[in-house]
Amino acid sequence: MRIGTHNVNGIRAALRRGFTDFWADAGADVIALQEVRCRVEDLPSGAFGDYHATWDAGQKAGRNGVAVLTRRAPAQIRALDDFAHTVAPDGSPEQLPVTRIVNRDLAAFRDEGRYVEVDLADAPLRVASLYLPKGAAWPYEENSKEKYDRKMRFLRGLARQITASRREAAQDGREFLIMGDFNIAHTKQDLKNWRSNQKSEGFLPEEREWLDSVISPRRMIDVVRTLHPDQDGPYSWWSWRGQAFANDSGWRIDYHLASPNLAHQATAAWSAREDSYDARLSDHCPVIADYHLDGLG
Repeated sequence: MRIGTHNVNGIRAALRRGFTDFWADAGADVIALQEVRCRVEDLPSGAFGDYHATWDAGQKAGRNGVAVLTRRAPAQIRALDDFAHTVAPDGSPEQLPVTRIVNRDLAAFRDEGRYVEVDLADAPLRVASLYLPKGAAWPYEENSKEKYDRKMRFLRGLARQITASRREAAQDGREFLIMGDFNIAHTKQDLKNWRSNQKSEGFLPEEREWLDSVISPRRMIDVVRTLHPDQDGPYSWWSWRGQAFANDSGWRIDYHLASPNLAHQATAAWSAREDSYDARLSDHCPVIADYHLDGLG
């Protein structure tokens, strides 16, 4: 099964830039999206081909929003709010069960469209799409503590949610995979200019320590890093400004974190960096992995 994640930085803009052709060629079975920034009902008919789209745009118009595209309608949806829903390839609504996620810290973000889970109908797998707040570089930036505190609160809640989802999925005979834009580079290998960013949001010591607490052999495994242990990157985000893309001065902030049994079935993983600046679909490139699901169970 080929599974990808992509922060599209606005799905309507990504569609104009060639999103549909890219993913048709990639042949992914599941795609997690972040920063969709619109309702699925506002997209052109057939925007996602034969995919079923589980969508949570939140309630902040033009901001955030997560989704999961699947070949078959999911068996179940889990979300922080009541806005998540699935539409068929023809755009018609699908009446699927939605379970509200109960999490005190994440509840503060429930109208922002930052997290959604689906249980696949055609594989023993639960998949989550995440768009984590960017945060701020407190105390190094003035007037930044509120944004910093919001991210820290989200991280506290997310750590509990990852543990709960992994355990609940296991009880149902499923593996767990959370993908998306974590807005954190984990180690020096994960951003080009790490020396000059040690006081920047996304590379603060406490953010990196949080990832240390989540990633472990018995909890969740960073699939891309496991398959590329000695490589700088592969990066997944580059600023639109300057020569960042041309010089490959990027950050690896888009992850596949998989439960151990699933991670061990990953046969390949890569950042699908475009060939040129003009060909970019977003300021993030897709991150894709192949999993040999016949080896599960």
